[in-house]
Amino acid sequence: MAPLGTYRNRRGRETVDGVITPHVKPANSALDDRYLGGHVPGGAQKVLLLVSGFNGLAQRIWCHLRSRGHQVTVEFAIDNQTMIAAAIMAQPDIILCPYLKERVPEAVWSRWPTVVIHPGPVGDRGPSSLDWAISDGVPVWGVTAVQAVEEMDAGPVWADRTFRMPSDTPRKSSLYGGAVADAAIECVDEVLAKAERRGFRPVDLDAAPRRVPGTGLRPLMRQADRAFGWDEPGASILRRIRAADGSPGVRTILDGRVVHVFDAELAGRPVSGRPGTIIGRDDEAVLVATGDQHGLWIGRVQPVGADSTRGIKLPVVQVLRNSVACVPRLRDRARIRYRRHGAHIGELVFEPYNGALDVDRSRRLAGALRKALAQDTRVLILRGGFDAWCNGIDVNAIEAADDPAMAAWASIRAINAVCRLIAQNTGHIIIAGVSGNAGAGGVMLPLGADIVAARNGVVLNPFYADMGLFGSELHTRTLPRRVGEQAARRLLADRLPVDAEQAAAIGLVDAIGPRSERQYIDWLLDLAVEYAHDARWRTAIAAKRAAADAEPRPMTYWETLELAQMAPDMFDDRQQFAQRRSNFVHKVRPQRTPPQLATHRTPR
Repeated sequence: MAPLGTYRNRRGRETVDGVITPHVKPANSALDDRYLGGHVPGGAQKVLLLVSGFNGLAQRIWCHLRSRGHQVTVEFAIDNQTMIAAAIMAQPDIILCPYLKERVPEAVWSRWPTVVIHPGPVGDRGPSSLDWAISDGVPVWGVTAVQAVEEMDAGPVWADRTFRMPSDTPRKSSLYGGAVADAAIECVDEVLAKAERRGFRPVDLDAAPRRVPGTGLRPLMRQADRAFGWDEPGASILRRIRAADGSPGVRTILDGRVVHVFDAELAGRPVSGRPGTIIGRDDEAVLVATGDQHGLWIGRVQPVGADSTRGIKLPVVQVLRNSVACVPRLRDRARIRYRRHGAHIGELVFEPYNGALDVDRSRRLAGALRKALAQDTRVLILRGGFDAWCNGIDVNAIEAADDPAMAAWASIRAINAVCRLIAQNTGHIIIAGVSGNAGAGGVMLPLGADIVAARNGVVLNPFYADMGLFGSELHTRTLPRRVGEQAARRLLADRLPVDAEQAAAIGLVDAIGPRSERQYIDWLLDLAVEYAHDARWRTAIAAKRAAADAEPRPMTYWETLELAQMAPDMFDDRQQFAQRRSNFVHKVRPQRTPPQLATHRTPR
């Protein structure tokens, strides 16, 4: 068995005899200030993040820098004046641009060290680096930290890293949140170390080693560059679609309709049919015949209107519901799957697209969870996908519904059923393997498990307010029991992300496993083997049942209180849920940086 101590929560959550005990967190501890927004004294650098949006990479770097004592503030690059004003107010030691589509004004980069994190190896330039790399099937790619200058991506090199591309064609979103993010963190650490060296000068681009041959300036990839014909080989089409997942997708014709396609994977067995024909379906996706026997599953489409406007990205069976009603159902593609590991351990894996759970997906997950907990096993591993663990209810599905308020209400009731199954179980030790990033209700969903075991590097956004919701998922019961009342209030009110390390420090998660996907899966199984051991399991289950018997209120008490708050949010639009939801779905760019991020704008 692999050693587990390296990844244990520093605070601990177990007695010597193996009984799982509640978190007890001292009020006003130093961990509150360090990990929930307080200033960390010492040799911290003042860092300004200039970003086009606070995406997953920007969040991970923000968390990483803060946990290492740096003072970090954020500004959205709305326009040149905004960026210049932010730099003047922040007076940073260094400016980092981990996700920036705009050009940094000379008034900024000529005065402050300004480093852009570019998702390509040394010499690569242009706005579609990952798109071209995936489409071309390159074996090695990288990340470069370059000094901002007048010409984009052409400045001197501060740091760079390379990595081998996955053997299977990666989704652009997966690559960006995985190997690219990991390399970017290493580059950022190197940049900040070099920034402290007196007299350091980055290496001119022409003199920097080219670790990936053939790099250079490439243009924005357009739909004409992404286009394919269904008579091409399935693997070739797969590369085109995955190079555009999750944005902008690839425009094509499917069942006579113009759509942008996403979420593609090859069929698990040879298929035949006229290329472009839908020959099978499951609960969400359709199987399309291609030019060879490698049929392609398409999970999501975005309809294109007659005026070329793009609709809402939805499951393809929902968009094409009438024409696929008679298509045969196949079991080739399983987004929810269960398997046993020996006599005592079960594993339930669910991989909702983008981590979003609509009514149907929540109900299917609840059904699979009931079956898994009915097995004669002792420990159940509940693991999500590596792109995303869960992000709560599916706002795309809600926005597209004829009655969004009723759709939202049904969605929250359905996901709550999953949470109750986890929190009320007394026959198994449940290990929630938080394998990918999570947000809102997706952070709260696993908190009722006995062990929350996060993968190193995941980022959690444990709040609801940005969507204009009070939130449910039993969080009013489970969150304070893990982190304490004060920290729970701050997590919800401050609306700031935490990474796995910070989450473990405050008790939001119990253990942190390896970053490597394969190693993390093995580590989870090792953890389950520990808890399935006869004496440990019996002691833990006895304590769990005793705690359930002593519970003064039923689980529905907490859910009822939460739903009483959710009802005016969903039906009366108390906190602008409709507008916030629409902005999110249609990717409306914010007009200002959220004040909790732009601390340089807060009077001290």
